[in-house]
Amino acid sequence: MPTSTPGLRTSGLRDAKLRDAGLREGRPYPLGATWDGLGVNFAIFSAHATRVELCLFDAQGTKEIERVTLPEFTNEVWHGYLPDARPGTVYGFRVHGPYEPKDGHRFNHNKLLLDPYAKQIVGHVKWDPSLFGYVMESGDDLTFDERDSAAFNMKARVVDPAFTWGETRQPFTAWEKTSIYEMHVKGFTRLHPAVPEELRGTYAGLTVPAVTRYLQELGISAVELLPIHSFIDDSYLVEKNLTNYWGYNSIGFFAPARRYASNPDFAFAEFKEMVAHLHDAGLEVILDVVYNHTAEGNERGPTLCFKGVDNASYYRLAQDRRYYINDTGTGNTLNLSNGRVLQMVMDSLRHWAGEMRVDGFRFDLATILGREPDGFDEDGRFLDACLQDPVLSNVKLIAEPWDCGPGGYQVGRFAPGWAEWNDRYRDTVRKYWKGEPGTVAELAARITGSADFFDKRGRKPWSSVNFITAHDGYTLNDTVSYEQKHNETNGEDNRDGHSDNLSANYGVEGPTDNDDIVSIRNRQLRNMLATLLLSRGTPMLLAGDEFARTQQGNNNAYCQDNEISWLQWEGHEEKGGGLLAFTRRLFAIRNALPMLRRGRFPSGQKDEEFGFADVLWLNPAGTEMTDTDWQDGNTKCFGVLFDGRAQQSGLKRLGADATILLVLNSHSDGVSFTLPEAVGGTGWFCVVDTNTQDPPWERRDFGSDYVVTGRSTLLFALEPAADEGNKPSAAKRSFDHLVDVLAALRDE
Repeated sequence: MPTSTPGLRTSGLRDAKLRDAGLREGRPYPLGATWDGLGVNFAIFSAHATRVELCLFDAQGTKEIERVTLPEFTNEVWHGYLPDARPGTVYGFRVHGPYEPKDGHRFNHNKLLLDPYAKQIVGHVKWDPSLFGYVMESGDDLTFDERDSAAFNMKARVVDPAFTWGETRQPFTAWEKTSIYEMHVKGFTRLHPAVPEELRGTYAGLTVPAVTRYLQELGISAVELLPIHSFIDDSYLVEKNLTNYWGYNSIGFFAPARRYASNPDFAFAEFKEMVAHLHDAGLEVILDVVYNHTAEGNERGPTLCFKGVDNASYYRLAQDRRYYINDTGTGNTLNLSNGRVLQMVMDSLRHWAGEMRVDGFRFDLATILGREPDGFDEDGRFLDACLQDPVLSNVKLIAEPWDCGPGGYQVGRFAPGWAEWNDRYRDTVRKYWKGEPGTVAELAARITGSADFFDKRGRKPWSSVNFITAHDGYTLNDTVSYEQKHNETNGEDNRDGHSDNLSANYGVEGPTDNDDIVSIRNRQLRNMLATLLLSRGTPMLLAGDEFARTQQGNNNAYCQDNEISWLQWEGHEEKGGGLLAFTRRLFAIRNALPMLRRGRFPSGQKDEEFGFADVLWLNPAGTEMTDTDWQDGNTKCFGVLFDGRAQQSGLKRLGADATILLVLNSHSDGVSFTLPEAVGGTGWFCVVDTNTQDPPWERRDFGSDYVVTGRSTLLFALEPAADEGNKPSAAKRSFDHLVDVLAALRDE
């Protein structure tokens, strides 16, 4: 990491007096502050402003040292060029224009504004009445406040984007081979004993060899980071001595959050170094991004950036333009129907995918991004813009396909090329393992890729991002330990968070020393992880679930920047009855079996040319499921046989993967399951049994019975028949590879 940055010891100007700096007209592009090696071009969009002032500050951002009016206005962009400005220059804007809230305009030149294109931020928001465009004490947003907010708002710093990436290359992992690990930059390493104290909770903390090695050994292919765009802590949280821990409160879409940098002045470079280290470990980096709203809230919120730059352009306003459309539930909604606002979002995405080399994005409340004035449109301008963009069309795009606005639930409705969070997968898996009746038919659809939602327009099973837990809600351990939420520490009298969590405690609420209950909980943890990693689709694992992390029953820990949210590494390998080792085993098996990652939806229809079906659903007798079996609400044990001979693509030729049999039993009691005969094999080997960490490696004959323990999951692999000739068959090679993988796990 660099030890110094140009301009940090001074204002970033050769001469502190701007009047001697030779201000020029500059260019209206690119937007933001751009260092060209000779000087800095400043450009900011505002369609309704009457004047824009550039304000320069000392290196700490505490003292305004000069102010100048940007000299040109071109295509609704105000711009100017300072030949003597340098990286390190700290600046902000004051934008003049009408203060007419009833017409949607909230200009107030007394408020210092953050550059919407700021790539590095100085300082943080210090809550003060002067941050509001109206007289906050009056409660009337039609009033006009004349207090200067410069001492309390963030500023931007000009950056030099130069960075030596070395020989690291982006992994470009195929979607079919992708597995996602959702994590929080700070929470992951804040208590990690192998991370130096000064690096814990930072971007640099994720570069420590012990950390990257852990992620590699787990078996995931990508980390998905909760929001790292610069965000602020809500005033009501600050008053309670809490913080916006998750970070879904963005204010700077181009700048990495300072709070996660070991040295806040080097956040820009430190983030790049983190990406480089993760890429070197073969891991992709996906960012959770929040382009649906900003931290400025509604008409009673502060004026920090967009509201003061051009409120009527940046936000969707109601028919009474004093008020905001609130499809996000946070007070405002960004207006991506405006061409310049859409440009800002696209520029931001290209900045992160290009300059910062991230590999993909998960879009918070993505339905909003596809909502046009007449409602959600899967071919809306933003969604189309992403798919046609030469940069963004080559990164992973993941939608959270819902919001709280009209027609907000759109799972399966996004265009080809997009993946989507599948909450139906989460709910169905939880219901099934709770033992709810009548869930088998839907579970069958979920574990085979949710074709009922995604099998259209050439979409593939990877389009379904399967998850059982995420940052929002219970951890996996809490899902089997609590029936009621326990959010008292959030300061809202436990009113926040969902009340219906499809969870169970098996007799005791929270921690217990009862061995029988602990045994059931640990087996249920293994069941849900096995279901997740043995399903078609893209699995997403919440960080810490692999070793039974708990949030003490809090299912809305968005404001808990403490040990409730931080991963507890002490004794993590023993937690959940050795759950970590079991999870690593599951990932190794998934990565070794192409059948689990195939890019085709199984149909269950018999192929007339080859004479067999790609998937066969079995009852405990080992015979094909009947309509009666499917419709019987008490059916809770079933099997699914994936035939390795099934076509791998549209080419009419036999596949050559190992044939596998998945058996699930959510009955509380054991069930005897008859192992079916399979063409081309000699018998079944048990690869996974959630009743034991490592099932005995022994052949099970066709027609033999295997007792499936109550509440457990089994995975069998078919041993191929003897080879003809000297060259082993492809199916035999696939099976032998699995054998080698399992042997290596036993040797560890």
